[in-house]
Order: sequence, then C-alpha cells, then structure tokens
Amino acid sequence: MSEEIELKLLRENQELKKRLDKLEGKNSDGIPTYSFSKITDFELKNLVDIKKSFKDEIFNLWLNNNINILNENILFLEKLLFKYGKFLKGFKEETLKANFIIPIINRVDFQSIEYEISGFYEDIISYKTDKFIFLGTTNFLVSKGLEYSEKPYFFIQEFKKGKVNTDPEPQLLAELISAIELNNEKSMRGAYIVGAIWNFVILEKLGKDKYQYFVSENYDSSKIDDLKDIYKNLLFVKNEIIEMIQNEK
Repeated sequence: MSEEIELKLLRENQELKKRLDKLEGKNSDGIPTYSFSKITDFELKNLVDIKKSFKDEIFNLWLNNNINILNENILFLEKLLFKYGKFLKGFKEETLKANFIIPIINRVDFQSIEYEISGFYEDIISYKTDKFIFLGTTNFLVSKGLEYSEKPYFFIQEFKKGKVNTDPEPQLLAELISAIELNNEKSMRGAYIVGAIWNFVILEKLGKDKYQYFVSENYDSSKIDDLKDIYKNLLFVKNEIIEMIQNEK
C-alpha cells in the first residue's frame, strides 16, 4: 500500500471518528457532552456526587419571608389567574411561558441599571471538566450584566406543561452546578416549573464534584395564595441579589 493511500485512509478514519463522537455527544477531545434540556437524574448522579437533603429549614429565610405585596400587584396576579388559571396544566411550553410566566417575571422586574443586573432568556452556558461537558440554553436566568449575562445568580428552568416525560430537576441542577463552578460560588438558587407547579431549589457545593440540594414543597400557581407566595419568593431573590451587590461594593 502506498504512503498516499495510507494517508488518505487515515484522514477518512479520523473524519469518521469525529462524526461518531458528534453522534455520541462527544467533542474533539472525546469528552461526553450533556445537554441541560436532556440530562437525566441517572446521568447526573453518575457524573458527580450529588444527594438530595430533606432539611426544610434551609428555606426558612427565603420561603417564609415577610415581604408585603402592593395591592396593585395582588390585583395584577388575580387578573392573570382569572384569565389563564384553568389552562395552566394544558398549555404548551411556549404558550405557558408567554401568557403566564413572563408577565410575572416582568412584574417582579429583575432589571436594575443601577446595580447592573437583568433577566435573560435563552442564554447559552458551557461548563467543561476533564470528564464531561455541560452545555445548553437556559430558559431564564438573572445575572450581572445589562446587555449580556456575565455572572448568573438565579435560574428558572422548564416552562413545561403538566404532562411530560422529562424531569426538569436534574436539568436545573446541571445549570446550577455549572454556575457554581464558573463563578466559584458555594451555593446557588433556582426554580423549576411543570405546568402550574413551581418548586424552589438550593444547591450547595460540599467539595470537588460533590454537592447537596434541597427542593421546596409544591407551589400551585393556579391557586391565588400560592401564586402570591411565588411572587414574594421571586421578590426575595431580587432583593437578595441587590443586597449582595451592595455588600460587594
């Protein structure tokens, strides 16, 4: 076999390997890539040491906050619920997002020019180790930066309707892990939504590739009292981020 033919076969084999790696979710280094939108609980627990904790007291400060909602905001929530409440479980993802979730997020108003924070939709995040890569497009995050995300503080994942086969919990956790490692933080907050149900989440880093997380009770946004609590919990996050930035300054 001539040298020319050998080189041609070698190039063809290398190209074939690249295509196979791409199909298997690997990059050019052979490291497997896991998408936020597709990662499963089983995959996540095989990649990192992560355990769920059931110590609900960690939520005391956040979810038992004493924030008072303005009457005009209560009226806004009541009107929103009257219009869409019966359809939350059946809405498709984009419809749920556009008609119900985004108006609530806009009402909380995470943007602050003074403190240079804002909310971002469809932001791309990538976290790479020598064993795996987390990569994907986030549904929503609050971050430092006004034109583009610089340092994420809070995530909301999965505006899905009620009857789905995928689990948003590991998807959110993969995002929170990525943010903790990229920002060199010790903890990160988030929430995930399935139809009308919201769950709030705290992730804590315990060591290298070792984490624990906490999941709140269900908040049913089709019920006005729960919806007001959801709104208060989001306001708490906003106020906490601003306070954090003030302390840094």
